[in-house]
Amino acid sequence: MPREKYQTLTEQMFYILLCLQNECCGVDIMKIVSEMTQQRVTIGPGTLYTLLDNFVSQGFITQTNIENRKKSYVITETGKEMLEKEYNRLHKLTDDYETFTRGVVDENHKKTYVNEL
Repeated sequence: MPREKYQTLTEQMFYILLCLQNECCGVDIMKIVSEMTQQRVTIGPGTLYTLLDNFVSQGFITQTNIENRKKSYVITETGKEMLEKEYNRLHKLTDDYETFTRGVVDENHKKTYVNEL
């Protein structure tokens, strides 16, 4: 069964929504993401503007200002909920990692998981 669109976010999606807690234009988003992640995550203009258009159509962000070709955006309540959902999902992943690598007993399956990493 195919995964529902936007069930999870890519890193680029996550950082775009994170940046849009404050009103930003595309150029600002690319700069902020690059600086915030110490150049680990980069978002090219093609990817950025495609995602911004998709986010507007999904109601995750709204366009707030247009000056010539410069468009600014800000996150909506729906976008904040999506960002929070992804944040919680990522925390669950790290919790599972920590639990597994410490070694736990699965009482239902009578199996012990031990750190072999």
